[in-house]
Amino acid sequence: MSIKAAYLHESEERDPFDFTPECSRRMRGLEVWAALKSLGRNGLAEMVERNCRQASHLAEGLAAAGFEILNDVVLNQVMVSFGPPETTERVITSVQEDGTCWCGGTVWQGRTAMRISLSSWATTEDDIERSLAAILDCAKRVCGD
Repeated sequence: MSIKAAYLHESEERDPFDFTPECSRRMRGLEVWAALKSLGRNGLAEMVERNCRQASHLAEGLAAAGFEILNDVVLNQVMVSFGPPETTERVITSVQEDGTCWCGGTVWQGRTAMRISLSSWATTEDDIERSLAAILDCAKRVCGD
C-alpha cells in the first residue's frame, strides 16, 4: 500500500503511512483548500502558469549551458543530467550545500537526474535567475568547465 518514488527517501523504520489503505489520512486536501482560500481561483491558476514558465526558463538556461534536459518541460518539473550519475549526484550535493535553492535527486527513465520542482506562490523571476546562476556555478565547479 506504499507510495514509492526515486526522490522519496525510504527509512529502515516502519512508516505507518505504508500500511493504510488511503492517502487521505494526511488531509492532503487541506493544502488545496488553503491555496484556494488565500489566492482564489485566478490567483492559483496564475501561480501554476508562472511556475510552468519558470521551469521552462530554467530548462532553457541549463540546456544553453550544455546540460541535458531529460523531460519535456510542459509543467513545473525539470529533470536535468550533468553527465554520469556520480557527476549529477555531486552537482546536486553542491547545489544543496550552496543554499540558494533546493533541488533533489531522482532517477528519470533509468537516468540519474536533478529534479527541479517549482510550486510556490512566492517564487519570483529574480529567484529563478539567482537559482539558475547558482546551479550553473555549482555545475561548473563540479564538472570543471
